[in-house]
Parts: sequence; C-alpha cells; structure tokens
Amino acid sequence: MKIALITDTHYGARKGSKIFHEFFQKFYDDIFFPTLEERGIKVAVHLGDAFDSRKSIDFWALDWAKANVYDRFQELGIKLYNIVGNHDAYYKNTNNVNSVDCLLSQYKNVIPISESKEYKIGGANMLLVPWICQDNQDQTLDVLKKSKAKIVMGHLELNGFEAYKGQVMDHGHDPSIFKKFDLVYSGHYHTRSNDGKIFYLGNPYQMFWNDVDDKRGFHIFDTETHELEFVENPYTIFEKIYYEDNNYRTFNPLPYAGKIVKVIVRKKSSQADFEKFIDKIDKAGCVDLKVIENFAINDEEVSLSGDECEDTLTYLNKYIDDSDFDLDKDIVKNLMREVYREACEME
Repeated sequence: MKIALITDTHYGARKGSKIFHEFFQKFYDDIFFPTLEERGIKVAVHLGDAFDSRKSIDFWALDWAKANVYDRFQELGIKLYNIVGNHDAYYKNTNNVNSVDCLLSQYKNVIPISESKEYKIGGANMLLVPWICQDNQDQTLDVLKKSKAKIVMGHLELNGFEAYKGQVMDHGHDPSIFKKFDLVYSGHYHTRSNDGKIFYLGNPYQMFWNDVDDKRGFHIFDTETHELEFVENPYTIFEKIYYEDNNYRTFNPLPYAGKIVKVIVRKKSSQADFEKFIDKIDKAGCVDLKVIENFAINDEEVSLSGDECEDTLTYLNKYIDDSDFDLDKDIVKNLMREVYREACEME
C-alpha cells in the first residue's frame, strides 16, 4: 500500500497571514490532494506540527485548516494518523494538552497520536512517536526498547541533522536510540536530509527566507517495498533578484506577482533606470518588496554573495564568529538558535 507522508504544515503560521495561507492553499489544491486522488491513496501520516502556535490559533486560521485540509481528508475517505509535534503541545514538558486532540475531535478519520504506540498501516507494523518531552521521555524510551516494529514515524529532535539548510543540530537525542529499527521518518526539521536510515522529510512549503533554494513538498511511502517518493511543490513565495544594471525595458516582472521579493543591488550605474526597474516589479503586484544596497564606506561596491544576505540564523552566527569574547561560541550559537526558534513560535 502507498501512503502519504506530510509534516510541519504549521496552520496559523505568520500570525494567520492570509497571504501565506493563500500560498499554502495552492499546494493543497494543485499538488497534494490531486496527487492523493490520482494515486488512490487512502491513508496519510502527519508527522507533527500541524498547527503553528502552541498557545493559540485565531478562528480564521482554524476555519481555513478545517475547510482546506481536514474536511478534504474526510471527503476523500482518507484515514489520517496525526502525530503531535512540539508546536501542537500547549506545555513544553508534556503532550497532554495539544491542538490535535482539542481541535480535531469532530473528524472520525483523524487518529491523534499523543503517545508512542504501534499501528498496522498498509500491512506494516509502524511505531508512531510524538514529540519527546520531559513527561514522556522514559515511557518513550521503554517503548522503543520493547517495540517489534521495523519502521518508526515521529516528530523527533536528533543531533547531527540539519534543522535548516546549513544549520546542523548538535543537541537533541542521540540517533543511536533508533539503531534497532530499519527505517525512521521524522518531522520537526524543515529541510530534507537523511543518513540512509533516518529521514527528515521537510515541510511542504516555504515559510521563511531561509527556505529559499531548498526544495519543499511531501512524500509517498510504499509499505511493501519501502520506496520513498518525493513529490515536489513547485510553488514559491520568496524570490531574490540580483540587480546588475538589468535592462528594465526587457525585464519581465510578471513571475513576481504575489511574491515577497528582495532585490539585491550589485551594480547600479543609473538611479533613474534602477527606479524604473523597481517600479515594474511593484506594479506587477508583488506583496512585499525590499531593496538591499551594499556599499563599502568608501563607496566602492561590494560583491554580495548569496550566503551574505541570507537568513537571520546566518547573520547571528557570523556576528558571533566575528565577536571577541571568551565564552564558548558554540554554546552561544545554540542559545541564539533557541531564542530564534522561540521567536518563530511567537510570530
């Protein structure tokens, strides 16, 4: 049997932004549900963080999630195993109060997973593991030890894998606790990576600037052959344009309609031509437009490489590396990473 795997959908993200949810909806309308219908898929596993905020969700975003996702699972007769992630749990030390249990009880086809337990899915025994926290850690480790399943699906924080592109986690549980299993599939980290046994599946769509140039989508898993197929989401919302005296007359701005655009100026000989270039992008209907002009103090232009204008974590790490202090910089980076992730949860 082939089943769908999706994770870290973060309904209500970006403070329930309608612009972002319209972008999310294109994925569900054009890619996700049409693929499930075409393939005749009747079982799906959500590997955690269905909802974005652990503390609340506004009524509009909840209604959106039900109408555009959960109602459609129900209408298509698809059974959904919905694992509880850290964003779904109200408290940090227990999964007892969570959005999956509280908000989705009306759906008889949705099975909330707030405790580690084995399920037979498509003829295969699978161990489904929710977010491991203080309250359930001992119980989870005991279940892992006793389980006869060969496949694990969960919302796991393991060290040695990328949380974001280029940001390898050096804390979390040691991957060796899963060494007895043949395959482990997990949500939590938004970028796709694997070591041949443990697979982080990544989230389905862009949410932040550090998602640029990092493929997004969902997976189809064959429970018999164990083949994992990636179905790419072709839609993006963040776009970078590198300006090097681009010809505004021949420039086509239409692909940037509805996008969040960042123009990075590398060379600008004519202010008038540059303003006409920017005006074309703005009139095309981009939802947000930022211009980054990077000049040295002596007005000599500085070549700005892609990783020099990247995400917040990159800036923070570079600042720490360039700072002169006696503290362990790796520890400081970990603390700043945690603060950044907390800020994203509050957004």
